[in-house]
Amino acid sequence: ETATSMRTPGMAVFKQENVEDFYDIGEELGSGQFAVVRRCKEKSTGTEYAAKFIKKRQSRVSRRGVVDILQEIQHPNIVELHDVYENRAEVVLILELVSGGELFDFLAQKESLCEEEATQFIKQILDGVQYLHSKGIAHFDLKPENIMLLDRSVLLPRIKVIDFGLAHKIKPGADFKNIFGTPEFVAPEIVNYEQLGLEADMWSIGVITYILLSGISPFLGETKQETLGNVSAVDYDFDEEFFSNTSELAKSFIRQLLEKDTRKRMTIQDALNHPWIKSCGQTEEDGNVAGAEKKTEKLESKRLKEYSIQSCCSLPQNNTYINVECFACVVRHIGFMEKGPLEVQGPHSTLQCGVEAVLHL
Repeated sequence: ETATSMRTPGMAVFKQENVEDFYDIGEELGSGQFAVVRRCKEKSTGTEYAAKFIKKRQSRVSRRGVVDILQEIQHPNIVELHDVYENRAEVVLILELVSGGELFDFLAQKESLCEEEATQFIKQILDGVQYLHSKGIAHFDLKPENIMLLDRSVLLPRIKVIDFGLAHKIKPGADFKNIFGTPEFVAPEIVNYEQLGLEADMWSIGVITYILLSGISPFLGETKQETLGNVSAVDYDFDEEFFSNTSELAKSFIRQLLEKDTRKRMTIQDALNHPWIKSCGQTEEDGNVAGAEKKTEKLESKRLKEYSIQSCCSLPQNNTYINVECFACVVRHIGFMEKGPLEVQGPHSTLQCGVEAVLHL
């Protein structure tokens, strides 16, 4: 081990060298409130990567925790971490270059979309999440902008789940509560400051599937407070205007994910075994005539395009709650909306521990 890297046993190596000595840094690919992503090329191999420059706002423990998770995971549907550099001001993650853009943007550009196509992409998301959950890792920030394509020029683009800034290793018996995420996609247990686990990811997949098939968001309100209130009350429906071409199997899949009781919500294995997912690629000869007939019907992609455009216009670049006080006020507001204040257990200061991790990586 060199003197230019820092390692704690079982933890990730943060190289203290200058990243520009090893990589040619190119054009900006994107930016947020606390991070900038640039294309880069490794000098020794000529391989292109994405370099994510993150301002140091997190504690060292939370920074290392997230990088440890990234270094532990390797799956075809999850973005790969290649290297980590650190200086006084920032941490630099050298990540797999995912250049195909967002899944929703790709699908919105299609004239039409059938359930068969939608199911193929949802199955890939489930495969990636199954890998995470098998290691006890919850992503906690599954949403359309974190579902990317490796390369959109191929016939069936490969899904890549990105952004592990909120990811957490769930330890059996350990108490874990936090308030974070994007209101549209967070599970009720996050809104209500209850015990959190892998189940929260399954709820988010339900929301993503709902939007993918209809082009509308199930819980989105005029304000964040209204959105969170809708989530807490599980206030959604399958409006015929938007779901007339959607199969009953697909609706069943969504219903079993948008289940408030975490004990009744589908697990990742349940989701992979659901008939809607299992029927992916099946035809009438496979004995699933009704499902196959529905899957050939075209879903309206125009609304998905409108949703993608609206999301880009209305959401700040880092649309994540990083102010616990603000979020706690929202939670109290929802409590009164539901006829009685919610009991947020413990003072706001007790939430501070995990809040640093809200910064996206």
